[in-house]
Amino acid sequence: MKGLEFGFLAIGAIAGAFIRYKITSFPLLFNTIPMNVLIVNVFGSFILGLFIVLSEQWNLDGRYSFLIAIGFCGSLTTMSSFALESNNLLENNQYTAFAINILANVALSIGAILAGKTLMTSILH
Repeated sequence: MKGLEFGFLAIGAIAGAFIRYKITSFPLLFNTIPMNVLIVNVFGSFILGLFIVLSEQWNLDGRYSFLIAIGFCGSLTTMSSFALESNNLLENNQYTAFAINILANVALSIGAILAGKTLMTSILH
């Protein structure tokens, strides 16, 4: 990794981590389902979907992937927190909330990537 690529990665990671911290610093629950991590995962997936289309359409230099896809989206979204929250629900015998949490994070994150790609494709065409 070259210096410029490392710089892009660092800037993206710092920005993504800061936004994740701000969004997740105040617990937001819907019944017993933790929403903060769901929000950052879906938002990050949507941004990634937008970026994928922009990158392809504008033939962006690969270094921008370090900034947006790897740095920003990688530090904004959070699999470890998702896993911990899911585990906590399971350990507390909240099986319905556990299943909803998993389905919501996975399905909505995939849906957000598709929505981001669709939106950006329609804007650019």
